[in-house]
Amino acid sequence: MKAIRRFTVRPVLPEALHPLGDLARNLRWSWHAETRDLFQSVDPGRWDGCGGDPVRLLGGVPPARLAELAEDRRFLRRLAATADDLADYLGGDRWYQSHPAASDLPSAIAYFSPEFGITAALPQYSGGLGILAGDHLKAASDLGAPLIGVGLLYRHGYFRQTLSRDGWQQEHYPVLDPHELPLTPLREPDGTPARVTLALPGGRRLRALVWLAQVGRVPLLLLDSDVEENDLGERGVTDRLYGGGGEHRLLQEMLLGIGGVRALRTYCRLTGHAEPEVYHTNEGHAGFLGLERIAELCDTGLGFDAALEAVRAGTVFTTHTPVPAGIDRFDRELVARHFGPDAELPGIPVERILRLGSETYPGGEPGLFNMAVMGLRLGRRANGVSLLHGRVSREMFSGLWPGFDPDEVPITSVTNGVHAPTWVAPEVFRLGARQIGAERTENALMVGGSERWDAIAEIPGQDIWELRRALRERLVAEVRERLYASWRQRGAGSAELGWIDGVLDPDVLTVGFARRVPSYKRLTLMLRDRDRLTELLLHPERPLQIVVAGKAHPADDGGKRLIQELVRFTDDPRVRHRIVFLPDYGMAMAQKLYPGCDVWLNNPLRPLEACGTSGMKAALNGCLNLSVLDGWWDEWFQPDFGWAIPTADGAGTDEDRRDELEAAALYDLLEHRVAPRFYERGRGGLPDRWIEMVRRTLMQLGPKVPAGRMVREYVDRLYTPAAHAHRAMTPDAARELAGWKARVRAAWAGVTVDHVETTAVTAATATAELGATLSLRVLAGLGELAPGDVEVQAVSGRVDTEDRIADATATALKPVGGPDPEGRWCYEGPLSLDRTGPFGYTVRILPAHRLLASGAELGLVAVPSQEAGEGAGVLLR
Repeated sequence: MKAIRRFTVRPVLPEALHPLGDLARNLRWSWHAETRDLFQSVDPGRWDGCGGDPVRLLGGVPPARLAELAEDRRFLRRLAATADDLADYLGGDRWYQSHPAASDLPSAIAYFSPEFGITAALPQYSGGLGILAGDHLKAASDLGAPLIGVGLLYRHGYFRQTLSRDGWQQEHYPVLDPHELPLTPLREPDGTPARVTLALPGGRRLRALVWLAQVGRVPLLLLDSDVEENDLGERGVTDRLYGGGGEHRLLQEMLLGIGGVRALRTYCRLTGHAEPEVYHTNEGHAGFLGLERIAELCDTGLGFDAALEAVRAGTVFTTHTPVPAGIDRFDRELVARHFGPDAELPGIPVERILRLGSETYPGGEPGLFNMAVMGLRLGRRANGVSLLHGRVSREMFSGLWPGFDPDEVPITSVTNGVHAPTWVAPEVFRLGARQIGAERTENALMVGGSERWDAIAEIPGQDIWELRRALRERLVAEVRERLYASWRQRGAGSAELGWIDGVLDPDVLTVGFARRVPSYKRLTLMLRDRDRLTELLLHPERPLQIVVAGKAHPADDGGKRLIQELVRFTDDPRVRHRIVFLPDYGMAMAQKLYPGCDVWLNNPLRPLEACGTSGMKAALNGCLNLSVLDGWWDEWFQPDFGWAIPTADGAGTDEDRRDELEAAALYDLLEHRVAPRFYERGRGGLPDRWIEMVRRTLMQLGPKVPAGRMVREYVDRLYTPAAHAHRAMTPDAARELAGWKARVRAAWAGVTVDHVETTAVTAATATAELGATLSLRVLAGLGELAPGDVEVQAVSGRVDTEDRIADATATALKPVGGPDPEGRWCYEGPLSLDRTGPFGYTVRILPAHRLLASGAELGLVAVPSQEAGEGAGVLLR
């Protein structure tokens, strides 16, 4: 019989064990080994059975066992010490509080994301974006940064993946009961659940509960539309992550952005938490948060344009996608229907909202509303997630800043990091602790700061090799267990699965490949030449084995076909002991997979991998990277600690030929470079050169890849300047800036560079020698603007054969005297010839105001006409 209603009966803990409840409700246990060890000791068998989830564990421990523990003085001492450690962690000063400019840092930062990967016990993530968001919160907690996370609670989470008998991906959506998760409802003072409400067309309402997950020091607010007062359609808005499309996705993103700000206000009102000064939009999905903040300010009497400036000042926007297909775009009419007098944000003209997401650049679709474009227009500061991705993003969105070279598009980059305490295997941590002590090791993983981890140089090679072998052996056991379960789900009987006991070998070179399965990540590149791959797997002296995992989006049949193709290869009895595909890739699997592999493979189409953090997690465990130079690997690769797969990206190379060339390069690297180094032995019987590469991976990449480094960069480079801009943008300042922008835009057509001339300052200039100085004189027409509204710049640098300036340097010129009889202003300044070779310069005029973050902010620029620049163009040809 099936129950008609489900609810959770929570245990009543004996008073002596009450701290267990506090420890279970704070997700710090997910990265704190001592807390996990304590819970495991409560009931080891049940701990393994509940997947290492303290909430589920405590919900199933028999009362007799709890009574026994309440009398166990040794356990109570451990419990008290762990509880005290958590209290110290939550209340003590950390990096943020000890920052030299601590009094000037943001009082609070709101971090909005559509998904958060904190722990497998809270399955609210699908891939890299969510894991990054979870690592961001954890690192902020470790650093003491006052973040508040905001997201959605998906009642079905992301799908669970199994395989059919013929290897086709199948999706299952388990129902999640929030009461069985490490969550607590946010409540009003009278005990009723806190709610937020959105207005929908036709007088309908979308209501959502607010759940709180405590991530160390960081609160995470999750909105849940499964509320009885909602109609059936509205109850399903937060049903599943990235489910549905069109209106369903739009409502999810409205709830995340607009409802998220309202939940944030409620949380601060109820707890006394400081209101955020900075709002970080993690991808365009949360972009509507800016509209809600504009509406709040408009309700105080500020006009739309001034409110927009005030909101932009404190907003940071991070883009994660290097491909237009990865951006949410909605039909303009659909968006228009959900805003305005009959729906949400009635005080804002719908046309102003639509303009924020309009693709106004060449090639844009006028009928679509682009969430990333809105995010960039609502964020004064924006960034990509690796140096290469920053460059790709500037190219991708350059149409929003016409007249500027892509290098000047105001999108910077902060390379992603990974939360080391989450992803470093306990055995790796213990090896570091033996060398420098547990406290210093923990600090290095959480905070970082040093350029190298030199203490690793002193660890004996024998210890490193034994550690790597132990991690590989643990992975082999994990793979066999998961593979057996997968084959049983595919319909195999126990009697036909004896071969699984021989799958993988703890002494064989192990390659890992695990990620989402869009086509650009090229899951099946390794299958390009199956005979050659088979030879590598079965090599009599230097074999390799490969562990593969990944999920395709439920609507992506192309990705599912790639998985099926790979699974059919791994089913071949000739090679199935050497290559496996593990379904249901997630955090729990990943935490065993990264440490146990010797080589981490990544072969995307360059430059379509924004960052690729899985290789970082592997590196922290001494796994070497073998990757296309994309994402973070393009930035930090050195042959000392890994291998780069050459890219066949010539303009005349078609897709098929490119894949053929890059697959051949991959096979060559594995056969001639990777495997020989793993299997060669020195005088002591150890693979000394391999061990040295592991050592260099840890020494040189270890300090760079932790999320602590990433969050410190966000604080210093983006959050703090955003907080300063927010404070400076008073209502009067916002009105001033909005009025000035309107005036400049209206008058810009009258801004011209009318004449440019060059004169020598030293005799050496006549021969254009290095170190010489030229004097520039520019006549500029400013129309209705004044010199205080603009900056006239000389832009110089090396030039190519088409006279395009690279590595440009901009120098401000100064006005001399007043306007001439024709109303033109004279500007002068020196130009240093500071580099040899082909050199050139030009002149331009940009808007200038003390409250602008960048001269490119308005997307306005005036440059010389051909006549104005004659005789003063390219030099040193």
